[in-house]
Amino acid sequence: METKEYLESVLSAQNLADDSAELKDLQARRAAVEQLIRDKYGSVPTIRYGGSKAKGTLIKESYDLDIVCYLPCDSNAAGDTLEDIYKSIRDCLAESYYVEEKTSALRIRSKEVTDYRRDFHIDVVPGRFTDEKKADCFIYQNGAEKCRRKTNLTVHIEHIRDSGVVDAIRLLKLWKTRRTIRTRQFAFELMIVKLLEGKKSKPLAEQLTDVWTEIKDSSGPIKVEDPANPNGNDLSGIVGDSWTVLCSAATSTLESIKQVGWETVFGAVSKVSGVSTAERAYRAAIAVNVPNRPWCDNA
Repeated sequence: METKEYLESVLSAQNLADDSAELKDLQARRAAVEQLIRDKYGSVPTIRYGGSKAKGTLIKESYDLDIVCYLPCDSNAAGDTLEDIYKSIRDCLAESYYVEEKTSALRIRSKEVTDYRRDFHIDVVPGRFTDEKKADCFIYQNGAEKCRRKTNLTVHIEHIRDSGVVDAIRLLKLWKTRRTIRTRQFAFELMIVKLLEGKKSKPLAEQLTDVWTEIKDSSGPIKVEDPANPNGNDLSGIVGDSWTVLCSAATSTLESIKQVGWETVFGAVSKVSGVSTAERAYRAAIAVNVPNRPWCDNA
């Protein structure tokens, strides 16, 4: 099988159809979360989709949904400060869910005894708009050195969705997931877009190898900036936290491809002449669950 067809098959296997059980459950849970918030705060907050679904980077093996919940700049319905808003939304969600506090988001999990702490793949991100335009907003930074971060959801979504390298982002996200590399996805995606600037027309395989090579050859963490606030949010530290692991994984991946081939990265996909796209996707779904070969470094 040609590399191009192989990578397309891996991507197909990672699609979630609109009528899939996973997406239906995600959408139903999203509606329930929004209703919970509306019951307490009425129509005051702006609630929108974010995360991989909005950006087009969703993969079956690791998907999520960000629900942003932003209060107007002049509203104190959830409190006076960003910390107040964060904690108020947390307490609201805690009425029905187990809530895990993250830096800017609140991860919800099941409270049911028979399904305790099941991950619903949903993060709720509280914040407050900076002005009446309802574009830029401030979000709370729980436990961080800076207590708030200025950002813009629309800019984030459009920057990734319209980057022209979404397929590369999805495959690299799968690679990162398989390697259990704990770099935050948002910063990871921004780094990929930066490294592939001017390379959108390259074949997908070359895009992937270019990213891994840039990581391998870099003398230190690659600088990443927030496109919504490039002068105020330097995200390099987020990438730097896992740079050693990221560099090691990129190096071993390039060597594995050179020595054995692409199947060491994403698993084997059988080539049978005349099979349909759906059948190839089904076979890919099985094949990519095969773990890396023993000689692959799983750093």
